[in-house]
Amino acid sequence: MERGKHKREGPRIRWATFRKAIGQFFYGMTAYELGVETRHARGDLEHLFMLIAFGDLIGLPIIPPYYTMRLLPHILPSLQSWKRRALREKDLTDLARVDI
Repeated sequence: MERGKHKREGPRIRWATFRKAIGQFFYGMTAYELGVETRHARGDLEHLFMLIAFGDLIGLPIIPPYYTMRLLPHILPSLQSWKRRALREKDLTDLARVDI
């Protein structure tokens, strides 16, 4: 009885795996690049916001500290990684986001 059940499910499982692989293939051909660029743009905007709001932490005061202190509890979890990213040395190859 168990052997018959596996024989009937075998083609279904293979078909589902094939459909998933084809779906991932077409996603990679069509929408993957858009997703990557969207994530990069979101990161750039977040970095810019943190620079404007908390630039005084790295020596670049832009807005009054009162408003930044109101935002501090919401930003505190990502503050350390932002400081590391902002103060990291960069060269021209970091600006080019070209996949080789």
